[in-house]
Amino acid sequence: MTCENHTRVTEFILLGFTNNREMQVSLFVLFLVIYMVTLLGNFLIVTVTSVDPALHTPMYFFLRNLSLLEVCFTLVMVPKMLVDLVSARKIISFVGCGTQMYFFFFFGSSESFLLSMMAYDRFVAICNPLRYSVIMSRSLCWWMVIVSWMSGVPVSMLQTAWMMALPFCGPNTVDHFFCDGPPVLKLVTQDTTMYEMQALASTLLFIMFPFSLILVSYTRIITTILRMPSATGRQKAFSTCSSHLIVVSLLYGTTSLTYLRPKSHQSPESKKLVSLSYTVITPMLNPIIYSLRNNEVKEAVKRTISHSLAKVRCVLSPIV
Repeated sequence: MTCENHTRVTEFILLGFTNNREMQVSLFVLFLVIYMVTLLGNFLIVTVTSVDPALHTPMYFFLRNLSLLEVCFTLVMVPKMLVDLVSARKIISFVGCGTQMYFFFFFGSSESFLLSMMAYDRFVAICNPLRYSVIMSRSLCWWMVIVSWMSGVPVSMLQTAWMMALPFCGPNTVDHFFCDGPPVLKLVTQDTTMYEMQALASTLLFIMFPFSLILVSYTRIITTILRMPSATGRQKAFSTCSSHLIVVSLLYGTTSLTYLRPKSHQSPESKKLVSLSYTVITPMLNPIIYSLRNNEVKEAVKRTISHSLAKVRCVLSPIV
């Protein structure tokens, strides 16, 4: 079916979470606080890993890029969601919807590949420590990060361009709080079997392929750790991987519930809740997880704050 005899959709209405005004205000305050904590935590990680010489290592170079990705990822959805919570009409233009969808796919895929690169870094550090500095050279780290960021381009361009080229000439109400693929696809007025097959293949390639690399890396890591004769050495090795493992589990656990479950097992409400976990909650938790479970980061934060306060005192002392 084409839109020759129908009006093509020029904007979408996002239903969001609820029509209850008091509940919308409460959710606005809650999500605004979470968003501010997310920005503060991730920018703190970026700042500390940039200015502290002790953290100028491949591990923290990847962590800095992960925090930048989280900031960009939340920027795609959260500000629009906050505006909609206090707006009478939750409207997004057709182009705006496609743009939001593109960057959602882009940053999501890039984060999956970056987490696999971080797993490889931990693999080299634990399984081949004597050659770590040689293998994880500065140039290799840069190439790994560039590949991670750019990996999101093919899938985001393909899925978004194909999706937005489909005919939308019927209903325009999206039962979600942002333009995600599945709820927008429901509004297409023709058979979408081919697109769904392509989307599933892209999901398996750009989500499960990085996950497979992570799984292989950690299989080798755990095998190496269990062979260590020292209990202290085993504990230290596990502690360097625990934060990354928690982040990987949070991301892949929630995305698998969203995109790999059969449609019959999903309701719009449950999908929104799961989507909230990886679009709003997980980006806030990641810097907290890395900060609380990493003594080097905690010490670097203390040093950075101390140096900043010392500079402030130096500036203010002549005035006093």
